[in-house]
Amino acid sequence: MNPALLPRALTALLAATVMAISPVRAESAPDKVSFGTNWVAEAEHGGFFQAVADGTYAKYGLDVTIVSGGPNDNNRMLLIAGKLDFFMAANTLMSFDAVANNVPVVTIAAIFQKDPQVLLTHPETKATRIEDLKPLTLFVSKEGISSYFQWLKSEYGFSEDKVRPYTFNPQPFLANKQSAMQGYVTSEPYAIEKSAGFKPGIVLLADYGFNGYSTLIETRRDLIDKKPDLVQRFVSASMIGWYNYLYGDNAAANAMIKKLNPEMTDELIAYSIARMKEYGIVDSGDALRDGVGAMTDARMASFFDKMVRAHVIRSDIDYRKSYTLRFINKGVGLDLRPKN
Repeated sequence: MNPALLPRALTALLAATVMAISPVRAESAPDKVSFGTNWVAEAEHGGFFQAVADGTYAKYGLDVTIVSGGPNDNNRMLLIAGKLDFFMAANTLMSFDAVANNVPVVTIAAIFQKDPQVLLTHPETKATRIEDLKPLTLFVSKEGISSYFQWLKSEYGFSEDKVRPYTFNPQPFLANKQSAMQGYVTSEPYAIEKSAGFKPGIVLLADYGFNGYSTLIETRRDLIDKKPDLVQRFVSASMIGWYNYLYGDNAAANAMIKKLNPEMTDELIAYSIARMKEYGIVDSGDALRDGVGAMTDARMASFFDKMVRAHVIRSDIDYRKSYTLRFINKGVGLDLRPKN
């Protein structure tokens, strides 16, 4: 490159970067965008509702409709069919599976730096570490058996002889004090406290090496190719929404959640937010430096290797096709994190 052109090139690059992470001008017509979640509205989706409620999406030139999921909905299929623009995938294994099955979706951000998957125990067991769970009866779902439990076998030597089916009914766990039950750190411990009157022990698998990302934003490859600016604006605004939800006034977002999910309570929402903060589910690890939504090549490679060793996925999958770092790791919203 001609040295005389270097300052101009740097200026142009800086301008392009700023445009990629900054709101659009007020006179720009908003782009209609649809985002599908994978479950009914809850605090674990709060940052997206926050960005709608406080006008962050609007500031980024977006008119966003959130389409809630549920037990009888498949919003990911609507994304693939072009009926939705973005989708909230559960975890990194879904991203790897998309590559294995030639599904044309890409992960563009990871809201949860830690998978919230936990195993809950009775106080009588005095279990505080993952190794303490090995003698216990484990209530694990069919999906759990084919995913994280295979990792427990591979990395820690757990035995399937100890496993019993978990049907999302806590009664078998409550009846057996020498047992552990799967759950999410943001919800099941609360349910046990309310129904059984004791605080269960909590072992968060992410703290012992189960390092896949969770609550991912997915989109189609064609949308990235045709409208990268729209994708960037949605990601950046969503990240700001998450900071404001965790650390700002989230009353309007919670009102939206309760309207869409009448079974949701203020108490459960407050509990879920508190646990997300306590365990660093959203704002920890690489997100502390690169902003909410962060991902890294190294961590993707690490989780892929673990899942191959556990025989959860095939070794010949090109997992690098499952995600892109193009729209994240820009530090968007870092100034919104409390200083203390």
